[in-house]
Amino acid sequence: MTGPDIDPRFAFGPDPDHPGWFRWEIREGERFNHFLGPMRIQPNGKTTARVRIVPERKHSNLADNVHGGISLAFADIALFAAARTLGIAMGPRTVTVDLSMQFVGAGRLDEPLDAEVEIVRDTKHLVFLRGRLVQAPAEAGSDSPHIVASFSGMLKKGG
Repeated sequence: MTGPDIDPRFAFGPDPDHPGWFRWEIREGERFNHFLGPMRIQPNGKTTARVRIVPERKHSNLADNVHGGISLAFADIALFAAARTLGIAMGPRTVTVDLSMQFVGAGRLDEPLDAEVEIVRDTKHLVFLRGRLVQAPAEAGSDSPHIVASFSGMLKKGG
């Protein structure tokens, strides 16, 4: 982890309300990222991190589950948050060039939704990542997480 000034466009630092977690919030309230709400991130070693949101009604579909578009957008943003938090050097023009998602189950509202992200490979120009969206992870007391989706992505580093 490179520290609190990973990217000046984001507020990043320890979250006093969630020990062991860091805040990851975009500073500009009118940007799309802000719509997802507060994000928390928890590094887990050198190549994995957990990024968390709590989906609300504004994130729902007509079945009162998490909308698939929210899941996809969250996975995309989680790729960047995890990579930057784990120390991957990326310029301000880094972009997603590939993101694939397989929807496995319905996401529930008002419960933490975690993106478990793993860095597969970091090259000079590309970062390859994979992960899954889960709810009720084992540390919250359940035997196994409820898997909402699995995903993989590739980021192209830009200066």
